[in-house]
Amino acid sequence: MHPGRTPGSWSFALSTQRTIMNDHRRLGRELGIFDTDPLIGAGLPYWLPAGAAVRKAVEDYVHELERRNGYHHVNSPVLGKRELYERSGHWAHYMEDMFPPMNVGGEEFVLRPSLCPHHALIYRSRGRGRRDLPLRVAELGGMYRSELSGVLGGLSRVRAIQINDGHVFCAPEQAVAEVSAVLDLIEAAHAQLGIAAARYRLSLRGEGGEGGGKYVDDPDMWARSEAILRGVLRERGRDFDEERGEGAFYGPKIDIQIADPAGREATLSTVQVDFFQPERFDLRYAGGERPVMVHRSVVGGLERLVAHLIEVHGGAFPAWMAPVQAVVLPLSDAELPAAEALLRRCLAAGLRAELAPADRGSLGARIRAHRLVPYQLVVGPREAASGRASVRLRDGSQAGEVPVERLAGDSRPLF
Repeated sequence: MHPGRTPGSWSFALSTQRTIMNDHRRLGRELGIFDTDPLIGAGLPYWLPAGAAVRKAVEDYVHELERRNGYHHVNSPVLGKRELYERSGHWAHYMEDMFPPMNVGGEEFVLRPSLCPHHALIYRSRGRGRRDLPLRVAELGGMYRSELSGVLGGLSRVRAIQINDGHVFCAPEQAVAEVSAVLDLIEAAHAQLGIAAARYRLSLRGEGGEGGGKYVDDPDMWARSEAILRGVLRERGRDFDEERGEGAFYGPKIDIQIADPAGREATLSTVQVDFFQPERFDLRYAGGERPVMVHRSVVGGLERLVAHLIEVHGGAFPAWMAPVQAVVLPLSDAELPAAEALLRRCLAAGLRAELAPADRGSLGARIRAHRLVPYQLVVGPREAASGRASVRLRDGSQAGEVPVERLAGDSRPLF
């Protein structure tokens, strides 16, 4: 052992090295997931082809998961009149995080900091009866936060967020069941994505003068919302921490926290109970009753989610979300026609596949260059003659001659 070193320092050095190697800001650029440009601006990354493929796979999975669980998908504008956010309470309680208004034709428009006011208006656009509840609405949409330059970083902290958002409008007696159902959805998605929650947090408003005008001043409303969330967590047997000053301005929330390799925490998924906005927008259902609005995000903002997935998987994404799921590797130029035909079959079967011909190097070099691809399809003379391929998995194991259609089926997410 070198002088001055302790066993613990070796462990720390290895941990630090792993953290650096898996930092999404480095790995994401190397893998062609995302990049930035000063002409676009800080906190405004763009998605490269590999990143767009990962993002689309996750979007499709979550969309189908929500659909199977009774959600109706909608789309709404990324702008709204300032009056909308005055009504929702964002202007009074959240203005410091919003971009300034834009004057258009004598009216002031604002980039939305949240989708909930739009969804409240979608609910209000039709008459609702008791039998219509719960009404579950979901959207993948843009929202914007006026973050300071010093806190921005890669995909984890950005100014333009594509958020997996949703709202459940339900009768008060349905709220407990709906909150629990949201947690079922979140936990199912996390399991499929390979995410392990660091902890559950019950985020509450600040006490007394803490937070100033940050929170709606209605103690009874807060108590009702807190009782629902706390009761659901206890009923599910979940350990959780209560933290003051972390709630939304209109109500408390359950935050599912994740941690990066360095141990830094961030909120990914969330569920909130809101009695405030239904009153502000005068939401009703038959008989004049007012619904409860349950805010939820199954996987949060896609930027933060993908940043975490890059670090969790080290770029070796599960087959269903991998940017390239299969690479076709002809042994020599003689097998190129057969490899091209196999590539067409892969694409027709729904696989994200590409060809790595022999002029790109030896077979070993090409395999190493595509080491993160789940399926490596080697085409030699025997495979070319039979119209098949020898399948090599990225862990180095051999799967033999597996039909393309089987690989396509294995690369789809489970529900």
